[in-house]
This record gives sequence, C-alpha cells and structure tokens, in this order.
Amino acid sequence: MCGIVGYFGKRPAKDFLIEGLKRLEYRGYDSAGVAFLEKGAQRGSKASKRWKIKAIKALGKVAALQMKMEGVFVSGIGIAHTRWATHGKPSERNAHPHIDCKGLVAVVHNGIIENHRELKEVLEKRGHKFRSETDTEVIAHLLEEEMSPSGEKRKVGFEEAFVKTLKQLRGAYGIVAIATEDPEIMLAARFSSPLVLGIGSGEMFIASDVSALVGDVKRVVYLDDDEIAVIRRDGYVVKTLSSRKREKEELTLEWDKTVAEHSGYAHFMLKEIFDQPKSFADALRGRLILEEGMAQLGGLSAVEKRLRSINRIVIVSCGTSYHSGLVGEYMFEEYAGIPTEVEMASEFRYRKPLLDRKTAVIAISQSGETADTLAAIREAKEKGALVLGIVNVVGSTIARETDAGVYCHAGPEISVASTKAFTSQLAILSLLTLYLGRQRGLSLVMGKRIAKELEQIPKYMERVLAQAKDIKKLAKKYAKQAHYLYLGRKYNFPNALEGALKIKEIAYAPAQGYPTGEMKHGPIALIDSSVVTVMIMPKDSVYEKNVSGMEEILARGGKILAIATEGDTALAKKATDVIFIPKTLEMLSPLLAVIPLQLFAYYVAVERGYDIDKPRNLAKSVTVE
Repeated sequence: MCGIVGYFGKRPAKDFLIEGLKRLEYRGYDSAGVAFLEKGAQRGSKASKRWKIKAIKALGKVAALQMKMEGVFVSGIGIAHTRWATHGKPSERNAHPHIDCKGLVAVVHNGIIENHRELKEVLEKRGHKFRSETDTEVIAHLLEEEMSPSGEKRKVGFEEAFVKTLKQLRGAYGIVAIATEDPEIMLAARFSSPLVLGIGSGEMFIASDVSALVGDVKRVVYLDDDEIAVIRRDGYVVKTLSSRKREKEELTLEWDKTVAEHSGYAHFMLKEIFDQPKSFADALRGRLILEEGMAQLGGLSAVEKRLRSINRIVIVSCGTSYHSGLVGEYMFEEYAGIPTEVEMASEFRYRKPLLDRKTAVIAISQSGETADTLAAIREAKEKGALVLGIVNVVGSTIARETDAGVYCHAGPEISVASTKAFTSQLAILSLLTLYLGRQRGLSLVMGKRIAKELEQIPKYMERVLAQAKDIKKLAKKYAKQAHYLYLGRKYNFPNALEGALKIKEIAYAPAQGYPTGEMKHGPIALIDSSVVTVMIMPKDSVYEKNVSGMEEILARGGKILAIATEGDTALAKKATDVIFIPKTLEMLSPLLAVIPLQLFAYYVAVERGYDIDKPRNLAKSVTVE
C-alpha cells in the first residue's frame, strides 16, 4: 500500500518524481526515496563512462525528501517511492528504492513478497548482505544474482534477469527497476498490485496510481497480471513472462490537474465534501430518463439479458464502500424486489459463498484496485456468478476484470477518508435500483418520482453544505468527547456506521455505529451525561421508532446531536442540538444525512489538531490483503 512513480525522458526526472510522490502521498507516507542513474565520477582527467545509481531517502513525508534533494542534479531516468510500512518499521534504511550489494540495480515495490524469508536465506548463503528489514530488498539481490552470479563468470542481461527473478517470487507485486548495465530501459511488472504507464512526447511515465500522472499525460496503459513493460524514452513494449508481446489498449485520461489541487480549501477532504453536489450530478449525467422513470447504464448493455434473469444479488466491498453497499441492499430489496446480501470482501472467499449463474455479485471500490474486493470477484467468477463493478477509476483492475460495470465519475479523491466517492456510489446504486426495478415490478409512477428526486439532490446538498459554519461550532462544542455513539435505522443505519468510521479515521476518536433498535441490547450501558449520541432521524417510515430511542437516551442523561428533516420543530425542542437536512425520499435520505456527519468529523479532527488528509496508519488504496 505504497506509491510508485518513475520517469524516463529528456528532462531531469526529479521534478516529476517529487510531484508524483506528493500526489500519491495518501498511499503511504512513512518514508520516501528516489533512485536515478548518473554517469560515474571523475577519474583522473577523464570522466568514467560507466553509469552508477544514486539514491536519496528520507524518513517521514515527501517534503523531507524534497529538502534533501535541493540542488541535486538528477538525470532523465529515475524511480521513486513513498512507503506505508508492512515489513520493518519506518526508517531510512527500510525506505525504497532498494539497491543490491554491487550497486547494479535499484528497485521499488508495492505489495508483499510472501517467500522473501526463504529467498533471503539462500541469497545470504551466497554472500549477499542485506541492509533493511523489508521483503522488497530480496528483489534487488535476486536481480544482482541473476545478472552477475556470486562466484561465477556468466552474466545475463537486465531484462532476462528480471524475468528470472519474477518467476521466483510468490505474493503480490508492482515492481519498477533500473540498472546500470542497461541504462536505455526501465522495467516494470505487476501481479495483484496496480501499475499504469503514462505516454508522453519523447518521454514515458509510470505510477502505481493514475492520479500521479494527472497533468503530465493524456494517454495511459494499464498493466495486467503477469505482464512486463520494457520502457524506453520514446515508447514501450508489454510482454508476458514467456516473452510473448501483448497489444495494449491506450486509454484517454480525462482528469485535469485542478482536481488534484486544494483550490482554496484548507484540506482535500473539505474540498471533496464540498465537491459532492457536482460529483453527484456527474454520476447521474446522461443516465436518467425522467419521462420513463428509467436509468440508462451503457456499461451494463452487454449483460442486460442475463441481468433480467438474476434472482439474487451479493455486494462485496470494504470500508466506506461496504457502507454504500448496505444502503444499496435496502434499495434493491424494496424497489427492485431482489434478495440482496452485503459481504465484507475480506471475509467473502473464506466462507465458501454459495453462488450460481442466477446470482449477480456487485463489487464496489473507489480505486478499483482494492485487493480484498479483487480476490472476492475472482472467487465469484470462478463459481459462475455474473460479476459487476462500481468503480471510480477508468481502466482499473476491477473495472477490467468484472463482466460489466458502471463508473462513478467522481474524479480523483485525494483525502484518505472517503467522502464524495461514497455519495457517488450511492448515485450509481440508485440508478441501478431504477434499472433493475423497472425490469421487474417498479411502477412508472414510482420510477418517475425517484428519477425526479435524484435530479434535485445536488441542490439539496448545497443547502446542507450552507450550514458548515454551524456544524463547525457544534464540532468545537463536542470535540473533547471521549467517545461517540452513532445511531440510525433502516436506510440510515449504514450512515451511522459511516459517521462512526469517519470520526475514527481522522479524529482518532473511539466511536460505534449501531441500529437505533439495538441500542437497548447493550450500548445503552454507555449512556450518561458525558456521552453525546449522534442520531440520524429524518421524517421517514421509522421516525417514531427513532424518537423512542432518543427518549431512552435522554431519560439517562445523555446528549443528542440529531440530524433531522427541515421543519421538525418538535424534535428540535427535545434534542440537545440539531442539524437540518431537506426532505427527500426515504431511500435518498442517506445522501443528505451523510454530509453533516462528514463535516462534523472533519471539524472535530481540525479542532484536535490532526493531519486531516493523511491520518496515521491508513492508506487510501489498500492493495494488499
């Protein structure tokens, strides 16, 4: 769960490497480093023609690395990495890139090499000296061993050694390497860890996440598992491990550089919260047929016939995407009449799920690279299920490996804590509900009502966002709470989970999300005058049940911060504090109720003085199991 960037071109690599790492800093920020090729030092009166590797590393964030690189000349071929530790504590010696004993190669790597211990033992017996605690360093020494074996005269080229090295690795990897013996190429390979090539004019780029390439390239190529890219300054060739060439589709990168800038906001998270009216509208654009109460989803046209015959849906996802899936479960069952289950992707394939051709498995992932979700869809395909994807990143692995799918079109989400991706996923799930519902028993009248209300949601979101200053005051009031309890029912139970997750992620506050009806089966023991309970209580079919739960809390001296429907004066008189949201359809209320929860968590974290966009121990795209 780290960030990789690489550059091969005419200009100094440093500028892109540092900027690329900054764009990927949400992927890992324990340490960072660069390695580049340079001509050897002066020897007598003549300069050595031999290339050598120069590496610079720094503990902490990319800014520390940038300071160490001031005034350093960097050639036009280099690789860089920002780390989220899996093997070995954060330190300069554990930072990537890693270099072999002889200084022949430099390697950056995402993923986990599962057999690194046994490989290391063999290499140490052959005289290799390891400097770090990482699993990655074994790759550099394997390359050295293949290129220049200990105690032997034979040598093989960089590319051949690279292939031989890959065949010895078990686990997940995205690897980029450079070598002094062949400065005309850069090599990359992937297996279960993403890599994308960026195609410039007389220059090539590579990264583990397309957001690193925004503003520098317009054409990209995604590597698939067991593929190797041989990268030169003026182009690339993609091959299999058996050296067969692969023709790759070049995709157009639609994001521009402004989406990766703060645009006047203090943090990316705040910007992305305020982006939601636009990102939601973008998710709907061209997909709603108002007069027919229908959704038009071009990404599903190839499987439309099979979708009509499904009798069960299983949603697989992780984290915030799991919570959006829980809302989708209510939608599909109530309006499309399809039995639906939501599974945590990390557990899905370990419980031998019962799937068949009549089951549709929907994978939800912002990045489209989540390792657990990817493993779940492969399990589902193996068992014959129809597999669909809801992802944000065009060309991502999940987008390519599912049978069909729908893109969210939310634009890059930089902050680790997900906000606009959640509401964009709910937009797609709402559209999918219309799409499936109108194939089944959903009436034209109800379909039109949902479609028209969906169109109004961006305006309603603006009204909620207009209360940001008031929410900031409430956050200041409650910022010192020892713990938080979030409650909701039916469609807004998942929002209770999401609100609790947000405040845990960025404010490091212990928080629990519960269905309101479950409170009296345990969590009510926590209630006293020191506890604030955030209750999501719009005027809906379970409103009275929520009010009963609120009364139980108030009777025990607890404080209530309520999310309520505009005009609910009776609730406002009972709750300690209240935030109002516009009235909408019950199934769409989570889209509005989640925004105060996001803002509240954000402002609590600001009040507590934490790093909002890069919370400790977390990474944005979880590409290891």
